[in-house]
Amino acid sequence: MGVVAVPDEEGIARRFWIKFKKESVFAMYTPFVVCLASGNLDLDTFRHYIAQDVHFLKAFAQAYELAEDCADDDEDKALIREMRKSVIEELKMHSSFAQEWGLDPAKETSANSATVKYTEFLLATASGKVEDGKGVGKIATPFEKTKVAAYALGAMTPCMRLYAFLGKELRSLLDPNGGSHLYEKWIENYSSESFEASALRTENMLDKLSVSLTGEELEVIEKLYQRAMKLEIEFFSAQAIPQRTVIPLSTVLDSVRRRLAIFSDFDLTCTVVDSSAILAEIAILTAPKTNQNEPDNSLVRMSSSDLRNTWGVLSTQYTEEYEQCIESILPSEKATEFHYEGLCKALEQLCDFEKRANSRVVESGVLKGINKEDIKRAAERIKLQDGCTGFFQKIAKNEELNADTHVLSYCWCGDLIRSAFSSGGLNDLDIHANEFAYEGSISTGEIIKKVESPMDKVRVFREITDSDKENHLSVYIGDSVGDLLCLLEADVGIVIGSSESLRRLGSQFGVSFIPLFPGLVKKQKEFGENESSKWKGLSGTLYTVSSWAEIHALVLGPP
Repeated sequence: MGVVAVPDEEGIARRFWIKFKKESVFAMYTPFVVCLASGNLDLDTFRHYIAQDVHFLKAFAQAYELAEDCADDDEDKALIREMRKSVIEELKMHSSFAQEWGLDPAKETSANSATVKYTEFLLATASGKVEDGKGVGKIATPFEKTKVAAYALGAMTPCMRLYAFLGKELRSLLDPNGGSHLYEKWIENYSSESFEASALRTENMLDKLSVSLTGEELEVIEKLYQRAMKLEIEFFSAQAIPQRTVIPLSTVLDSVRRRLAIFSDFDLTCTVVDSSAILAEIAILTAPKTNQNEPDNSLVRMSSSDLRNTWGVLSTQYTEEYEQCIESILPSEKATEFHYEGLCKALEQLCDFEKRANSRVVESGVLKGINKEDIKRAAERIKLQDGCTGFFQKIAKNEELNADTHVLSYCWCGDLIRSAFSSGGLNDLDIHANEFAYEGSISTGEIIKKVESPMDKVRVFREITDSDKENHLSVYIGDSVGDLLCLLEADVGIVIGSSESLRRLGSQFGVSFIPLFPGLVKKQKEFGENESSKWKGLSGTLYTVSSWAEIHALVLGPP
């Protein structure tokens, strides 16, 4: 029996793809792929890409040949030989592409540096040179040769899966009514069942060749897999784009000399857990086990058990009343067009609710007696969303990027936010949040209220942006109803996460929620030579993402 082209949920190929799939975002969000998806990619750019891809495919064919030679099993050799034949067929397809799009297939085009980096990496790996040039040792025994074949497949598999992924993503954006698309043939090829089958065969062969490898050897394959993904991203990024594009925003800004203003919420946008839960945990863990009987001490704290009970009551009450408030402000009929004024009036009612909730927290005394050092230590261990810290770090390190970064948050304690970011070396973010009141280093239980509601957030947002609006491109990243007004007023509003209340409320007032990548492709289609970035606030459109990788790719390009 041969290797059946059925995905193995437990195989390493599947595990590695899941682990590194976020890297695929950086390929998908390159100007080349966005323009290709839109159908208005410059034809000369596509011709150049095809010529570069020929070098890739020739290296693939050679690597398969080397892997076949290393395979120990005759059946495996035959299957790898078939994979090589598929690459030869793909080269023939490229030849037809070349003729169709006016490229002379007989004309040799030199490989660019990104192409050379991948092809040299692949052929070195298939020859047994891995881990920064170190060999796998003497390739004499069948086992050693099989290991080399597995390493070669580890460097090829992510490319096959990435192309299948991109093909399907782009195919989903084709006009279902059969509208013309210059690159439809390319998209159809990589989204086809036959190409998916080829990708699965490669993955399953990698799984089979890896069965007998040690944990250390599997780690080598994982590194090869990740390295191949990064080199593929570099390949797509290296395609020269003479036309104007909508991304990355940092490049778009350079062309029109505008400043980038990045705004982000904190709780559940940057963090995995809401900050109120973190502060509750600090309070409970550091509280005395029994009530203190010191009436003259204004900072006497309740016991940990009483604190836990009080927090539970406050949390339950907040959740129930919040849901009731959202229901009460939802209009009975959905707006037929974007109605910002109506949304503002509705959210004023939510403002009253948020302020009452904060007052209850202060009156309860649950925030009293917390040490600032305990807050700092806990904040340094806060888990931020994957990719969030890296995004802000890259902005901070890029001295040429003309950008400001702000965090707008309901969080009761600005010190918590500052400490959470400072643990990642981010000390220059402008934090706009509430603050604890302290006596010395001990919290009094009072909150210095600065940002309690959606109206407070949008007020701060306007204060920052209104002074020089024409020269700023504002991006707001948020996840909840409290962010809705800022999201809409920003030039680019990005919704991360899956808040049902945010979508329900926004939709009822005519707000459109569009996945970011299709939104970018649509904008690229509309992008004209004499137009600016075309990002504009109060359009009624918000863009949804599932990860910070998408935000990073949109604003900054690949890491």
